[in-house]
Amino acid sequence: MRILYADLEREWRGGQSQALLTLQGLVRANHQVELVAAERSPLAQRAALLGIPVHASPRLGLRAWAAQSMARLSARAAQSAGEPFALAHLNEPHALTAAWLAGLHRRMPLLLSRRIGFPLQENWVSQARFRAVERFVANSEDVAKSLVKSGIARERISVVNEGVSIPELPNSEVRARARKRWGIGDAEFLFGCVSVFVPEKGQRHIIEALSVVRRKYPQARLILAGDGACRGELESLARRMEQQDAVLFPGFVNDIEEVYAALDAFVFPSEFEGLGTALQSAMAMALPSISTARGALAEVVDNQRTALVVEPNAQEFAQAMLLLMDSPELRGRLGVAGRKEVIERFSAERMVANTIQVYEDVLCKRLA
Repeated sequence: MRILYADLEREWRGGQSQALLTLQGLVRANHQVELVAAERSPLAQRAALLGIPVHASPRLGLRAWAAQSMARLSARAAQSAGEPFALAHLNEPHALTAAWLAGLHRRMPLLLSRRIGFPLQENWVSQARFRAVERFVANSEDVAKSLVKSGIARERISVVNEGVSIPELPNSEVRARARKRWGIGDAEFLFGCVSVFVPEKGQRHIIEALSVVRRKYPQARLILAGDGACRGELESLARRMEQQDAVLFPGFVNDIEEVYAALDAFVFPSEFEGLGTALQSAMAMALPSISTARGALAEVVDNQRTALVVEPNAQEFAQAMLLLMDSPELRGRLGVAGRKEVIERFSAERMVANTIQVYEDVLCKRLA
């Protein structure tokens, strides 16, 4: 298949990570793929380094330029002797807007990835865009249910769980190097969270929990990798809780594996979540994890088997963090079970294979 893929986000978040894994997987499966993306965005840069053709939209007039680019690409493909685009996969709402403005739905099926359980917007422009979508690709059953509640017919929805690369487990040398990078001593116990800094991600709960944990275990520390609107607020909270020396704020980390390799346990206090690829990545690294079950996270974690599951508040996180520190046996058991779960259910390879199956289903039904 020849596939037009579009993502106009300027930042690197979970959706863009999934986009890059999908693009890589499609190329490995011998499909032709071209990407429309925001100029100088991390996704555009990383895809180009992999040799994927990228059509970069300037930041000013992004959606209008992208719409023109998609229209030109579609027309050129249809008129050339080569294979036309079979479909367009739109990874986020701005890309859908551009495709709709370009009238792409009159030339090929449009698929839209959906990762959040918020209701669809009901204004006429949004509804017109959504009518142009032939298949919604929900990342979880929770998100699929939210689409149905918004009036989307179930037969227009496919569920493809997000996936992560399954890494080799870090050896002692890699772990020592990673901990040295962050200034973590051998006797210290490092909790970590990888997430954008917005209110619903709940990092404040684990900063407050850490102050409780350190009354018993003063060697406990926390690294919060990421950036966003709430960073200043979280740093102020750490100072108010007198935890500023125990909490690390490294900002956005490109080589995020160096964070995971340094950790003793992962904490994920999200109050609202799609599927939580940062949590999946931690579990794939055999890190014992503590998570909420909000949003679609209940489809990922099984309390006491693959992770400890708590409510997003400081008290419950503190109790779970202390439980992990108290029990090396529990840490080991959760780490092994969590990695096995991700390998079996949430690998990038499985995600790509399921995505291709959706493409084939859409195209077969068009021919029927």
